[in-house]
Amino acid sequence: MKTGFVVITGASSSIGEATAQLFIAKGHNVLLLSRQEDRLKAFAGRQVMKAIIDITDRPALDQAIAEAEEHFGPVKGIVNNAGRMLLGDITTQDPAEWQEMYNTNVIGLLNGMQAVLPSMIEQKSGTIINISSIAGKKTFADHVAYGGTKFAVHSISENVREEVAPHNVRVVTISPGLIETEWNDQTTGEKAKLNLMPQTIADTIYFAFSQPQSINIREIALAPTQQQS
Repeated sequence: MKTGFVVITGASSSIGEATAQLFIAKGHNVLLLSRQEDRLKAFAGRQVMKAIIDITDRPALDQAIAEAEEHFGPVKGIVNNAGRMLLGDITTQDPAEWQEMYNTNVIGLLNGMQAVLPSMIEQKSGTIINISSIAGKKTFADHVAYGGTKFAVHSISENVREEVAPHNVRVVTISPGLIETEWNDQTTGEKAKLNLMPQTIADTIYFAFSQPQSINIREIALAPTQQQS
């Protein structure tokens, strides 16, 4: 019997990796998407399908989802986690970094939602979980471009939520504060002290996902208790 599956983007590390492990442990079939093939080798078994793609490549994304639907059945959810965090002063940051973040954090997120929504609307069921950031709710130094992408995630998510609510499809925005993530090594600005563990975010994602379909926890913002900003 085909019971459906959950798509997780950026599944090879940090939040995505922890989320994939948790959904598998809870008995869900998963389609794991990442650009890093080596990092997905740890995931195997009948519950797992993998695709090495960039989420900005829409034809590759559509093909991966279609193959998973053929194997597992209907898509039940997507965790749009893939993202780039490249911090820097607006006066000196390389514009190529802006483009890279907007391509992944915004266009990639839109691709993920559009790829699954027709099926979810037809089923009258489904859950989209978009990973944003506290930086999508307030501003920080050296976050101009990155923060802009995350403010966009909030706006897009709420707009889509309103549009698909009549179809019984949920849209959830998760906004973590400071988190232990490999993105720290990708930033061009001053590194933050990191506190929140990826497993905590994964637990939060699963909490929202596991509610009855009639309940949509629209947004969760979480941060270390001692984080003031």
